[in-house]
Amino acid sequence: MLTTILTFISATIIQSIPLLYGSVGEIITEKSGNLNLGIPGIMYVGGISGIIGGYIYEHSTDNPNTFLLVIIPLLSSLIGSALLALIYSFLTITLRANQNVTGLALTTFGVGIGNFFGGSLLSLFGETGSISLIKTGLCYKASLPFASKLGLFGETFLSFGFLAYLAIIIALIASFVINKTRVGLNLRAVGENPATADAAGIDVIKYKYLATCIGGAIAGLGGLYFVMDYTGGAWTNNGFGDRGWLAVAIVIFAIWKPKSAILSSFLFGGLYIICVYIPGLSPAAKELIKMLPYLVTIIVLILISIRQKKENQPPQSLGLSYFREER
Repeated sequence: MLTTILTFISATIIQSIPLLYGSVGEIITEKSGNLNLGIPGIMYVGGISGIIGGYIYEHSTDNPNTFLLVIIPLLSSLIGSALLALIYSFLTITLRANQNVTGLALTTFGVGIGNFFGGSLLSLFGETGSISLIKTGLCYKASLPFASKLGLFGETFLSFGFLAYLAIIIALIASFVINKTRVGLNLRAVGENPATADAAGIDVIKYKYLATCIGGAIAGLGGLYFVMDYTGGAWTNNGFGDRGWLAVAIVIFAIWKPKSAILSSFLFGGLYIICVYIPGLSPAAKELIKMLPYLVTIIVLILISIRQKKENQPPQSLGLSYFREER
């Protein structure tokens, strides 16, 4: 029984990491007043960008350097996902396109890019088969060297690759910056009332661009984690499932707080796989259990709407384009 529980906890953590990256990235974006529903597509692009960078390097040398096996896919993922977020920023901030429509279009575009290159990357290099970056995957899956010496605790909580711990560190840093620094204060001001922030001398456009691009880059790391750590360097078209949408749901569940997103992602990760650990469930029951994260999010959204506590509300200007001429 204990072994099953610890195995479930370990599997829950693995499932929660992509959700944490996506939700923290979206929280940073939404704090600026931008509602980016393109997070699922950005996660796909982050994953396939890391695959492309890792594939090119791993197949360019017979004796790849371990550091480069890690850093090249990492930088490729950050650049690819940030570029997609930049497209969203240009369309919604500069051209003032509808944020909901643009985000949904970005998701379709990002998933299409991922599936296209995922299915054709090998053929572009004259090879056949499926993408499998074994060496790169092993580097990303490498656990802490002392984990095996700490028994069940080490196996349960310390046996993950560095991206798992980086996700928690990024969430804590994001929480500190948003709540304890001048930059965070300005960012929140932009998200709440951009006209007032502009009148106070804050560069609204710069903050919106930076928050959206940085948030997109962080979300893209969720895709990199999935393809490099979770699947060990393999790509499968449409393999992300609905994790991108779960990450967006977690933003509401965590009431736009990066620190709360850590536990929320863990909870959603557990609900995502708990049906596997409950014996005797029918297919219909499994699908109903998979609906729980979304049902819980709806309940939380209703509760925070009823209570009307300001600290638990989304940024006041979320989803609205800023027209300086109307200030």
